[in-house]
Amino acid sequence: KYFTHLKMVTLNLQEEYKNTQIQTLLDQLENDLVGLRPVKQRIKEIAALLLVHRLRKNVGLTSSSPGLHMSFTGSPGTGKTTVAEKMADILYRLGYIDKAQLVTVTRDDLVGQYIGHTAPKTKQVLKNAMGGVLFIDEAYYLYKPDNERDYGSEAIEIILQVMENKRDELVMIFAGYKEKMDKFYESNPGLSSRVANHVDFPDYTSEELVQIGKLILEEQQYVLTSEAEKALYKYIDRRKELPHFANARSMRNALDRARMRQANRIFSSNVEILTKLDLVTLQAEDILKSRIFEDLQK
Repeated sequence: KYFTHLKMVTLNLQEEYKNTQIQTLLDQLENDLVGLRPVKQRIKEIAALLLVHRLRKNVGLTSSSPGLHMSFTGSPGTGKTTVAEKMADILYRLGYIDKAQLVTVTRDDLVGQYIGHTAPKTKQVLKNAMGGVLFIDEAYYLYKPDNERDYGSEAIEIILQVMENKRDELVMIFAGYKEKMDKFYESNPGLSSRVANHVDFPDYTSEELVQIGKLILEEQQYVLTSEAEKALYKYIDRRKELPHFANARSMRNALDRARMRQANRIFSSNVEILTKLDLVTLQAEDILKSRIFEDLQK
């Protein structure tokens, strides 16, 4: 009789899983983002843990509440904000937050420039984000131990209180470069102990960046010639060696400039009749005329 009851519960749990539509969100994550294999796997693991906790609770099994606060580490342009948006959806579908809302902020939104300014700023941001997810980008800039007159530590104290006292009402995601985030957590052990889920975002490979580039161009109804694709690989290899490389963001910026050069090339050619193919095609020269290749142009 007991085992029959267990089987009935199992059927209900399967139904519960379908009702949450979590698989749809995980499939979207898989299809919308190029690469990021370890990230996708980690998000699936977190989603599975949260689902099982919810199901155990529903059938009267005891289970300690899972920590929901997270840390997303990696270089700029590696999909952290996009994944955070999906995570907000997952948490909402599973009933852990009241709304599928992601509020993204940086230090400037939280820290004031004079005494008495930081607390109201921080509290207002937390109030706006309540019931959803608050994503603090480059969170390490909140902590500046070298500057005695810095008010970032005040913001951290208020955030810590909310992480503890309102943990069922607000989920925090701290994001930034891994090395800087590690130091940030070392300096703020109270904060570190409350962040249960750490997700590391790898840099994209050159192949993945070209794939992302093609998807961006496809959205805008452009295509690369085979020579232009080779030029794009060369561009990526050079750009990676320069400062402020931002993965997919740098890719988007590079293609925006390539489109501008294509338009200029077409305009300067004085060709009276243009085909549709002329308008959608990016040639190798549209990429190779980037400043990155200046040494080859001399």
